[in-house]
Amino acid sequence: MAGHSKWAQIKRKKAATDAKRGQMFTKLIREIAVAARHGGGDPNFNPRLRLAVDTAKAANMPLDNIERAIKRGTGELEGVHFEEVSYEGYGPGGVALYIQTLTDNVNRTVAELRHILSKHGGSLGQAGSVAWQFERKGQVTIDASRYDEDATLVAALEAGAEDLSRDGDQYVVTTDVASFHAVQQKLKQQGIEYSEAELAMVPKAKVQVEGAEAHRLLRLLDALDDAEDVQKVYWNADIDEAAFAEAGA
Repeated sequence: MAGHSKWAQIKRKKAATDAKRGQMFTKLIREIAVAARHGGGDPNFNPRLRLAVDTAKAANMPLDNIERAIKRGTGELEGVHFEEVSYEGYGPGGVALYIQTLTDNVNRTVAELRHILSKHGGSLGQAGSVAWQFERKGQVTIDASRYDEDATLVAALEAGAEDLSRDGDQYVVTTDVASFHAVQQKLKQQGIEYSEAELAMVPKAKVQVEGAEAHRLLRLLDALDDAEDVQKVYWNADIDEAAFAEAGA
């Protein structure tokens, strides 16, 4: 899933401002609440909630915020009911986009997505138009500066992972969904810490995007990331290094 780790790093840099940090917390709180509603409020028995809580802690979210989000999800506190809706579309260069949202107003969300995509050279597609180009996988991101690549690959495969790839200054360990949490635990047991873990929509094949189209695509991804209802965006493109460098400047 080339480019996703680089884009995650860029987003983390941008999240340094108070506004971006607050926006990130809002998205995490929604995910925690929805995870708790569907699987219960105990992270030990709810893998999705455990992942959401771990992500929130890694982002330095206060524990009180996490606990309130869980209680809203389980109904112990009043809160807005969010619905999980995925949208499919296209970006510059014909890049396939799979957009996951948590929303309390579907009409508002779809109108905003249509506007963002149109403004940045993309379009909203029908359900099923691009989903077939992706498959659901677990992905664990590791700081490459801390670990030898060959040793990390061996450890990942022994833990049950499918593959390990290098993406800039990160290793990306890919697993099937069933092995996702077991691989995380086994990597920890072998002394390998990871910076991020998620169940992702991984493209089966990628298209190359360069130059002006790459810049337009990154501007689109940035706009989608700023949309309050958008939780995750996945795409099937290899984006040239120059575009990433400019986006991270």
